[in-house]
Amino acid sequence: MSPPLIGITLDTEPPGGYSRFPWLALRQNYAEAVSQAGGLPVLLPPLPEHAAAFLDRLAGVIVSGGNFDVDPALFGAGTRHPSVRTKDDRTAFEALLIEGALQRDLPLLGICGGEQLLNVVLGGSLIQHIPDEVANALAHEQAPPRDQPGHSVRLVTGTRLHAIAGADELAVNSSHHQAVRDVPAGVVVNAIAPDGVVEGIEVPERRFCLGVQWHPEFGLSDADRRLFAAFVGAAQA
Repeated sequence: MSPPLIGITLDTEPPGGYSRFPWLALRQNYAEAVSQAGGLPVLLPPLPEHAAAFLDRLAGVIVSGGNFDVDPALFGAGTRHPSVRTKDDRTAFEALLIEGALQRDLPLLGICGGEQLLNVVLGGSLIQHIPDEVANALAHEQAPPRDQPGHSVRLVTGTRLHAIAGADELAVNSSHHQAVRDVPAGVVVNAIAPDGVVEGIEVPERRFCLGVQWHPEFGLSDADRRLFAAFVGAAQA
C-alpha cells in the first residue's frame, strides 16, 4: 500500500536571515514525524487559490504552529491584546484548508497555533494572552530548549487522545501565549494543563479531527509518536 500523502502547512517569513526575499519555513521534525509514522509528507505553501486542489490530492492535513497569533477579529473579539502578532495570509490559507478538510472529512491534526485556528474555524474562541487572563498561570512560553518538557497535561478519560496516548498524564513542551477559551458544540476538550488552560480538542464525530497545544513532532514521549501513527493510520484507512 502506498503511503498516504500528508500535507503540512508552511510558515511565511519576510526578507532577512535565510534570504533577502520572502521565504517559507518548516522545522524538519514535522516531516520526519510524518515519515516515521508511515506517511509521505507534502509541504504546502500558503496559496489560497490552490487550497481545494491540494485537498483533492491529500489524504490528511497537518496545520503546523508558528511564531504568530490568530487574529482576535476572527472569533469576534472587540479588542486586540498588544502582544498579538498575526500572519493574515497564512491564516486565511490555513482556514480554507481546515474548512475544506472538514467538508471532505479528511483526517486533520492541528498543532499549537493550528489547534487554536481549528477551534476558531469550528466556532470557538481564544484567550488572547494567558498571563493576563489565567490566574497563577504556568509558563506556557517555556524557556529554550523546546525539545524538553515544560509542564504536564491531564488527558481527559474517554477521549480519542486518551485512548491513543494510553496514559492519564503527559509531560509536554510548551510555546504559546494564546489558548482555547470556549469550544463550540460537537467539540470536546481532551487535554488540560494544571492551571486549567485547555491543551487539546477533538471532534468525535469526524474520522480524525484533533488538535494539541504542544509540539508532538519533537517526540518527547511514546504518546507523541502514537498520535502521529494514529493520524497517518486514519489517513490510510
